[in-house]
Amino acid sequence: MIFDETTPIAALTVGDLKELLRELKLDRSSATVKPNQGNGKRYVYGLKGIQSLFGCSHLTAQRYKDTFLAPAVMQQGRKIVIDVEAAVELFKTHKDGNNG
Repeated sequence: MIFDETTPIAALTVGDLKELLRELKLDRSSATVKPNQGNGKRYVYGLKGIQSLFGCSHLTAQRYKDTFLAPAVMQQGRKIVIDVEAAVELFKTHKDGNNG
């Protein structure tokens, strides 16, 4: 079935709803890590980006952002952008240097 913005939810079959949710999930997950088209760098956005990158909790992501990841973080107001490559290197250095 082809549906658009005006299709009522009640008109969808279970299969249609699953397909729609799958598409929305793919759109959302692909927005987490994006390569910059100009220089090939990858970025994650917000604390959720840090959480998904390192598999940690919200509190731990906040702590990482405020401490050793600070050089890889660009923040203006509430917008947080993290350079993935720099963050991973800082994480390795932090783990190797501070926690053995």
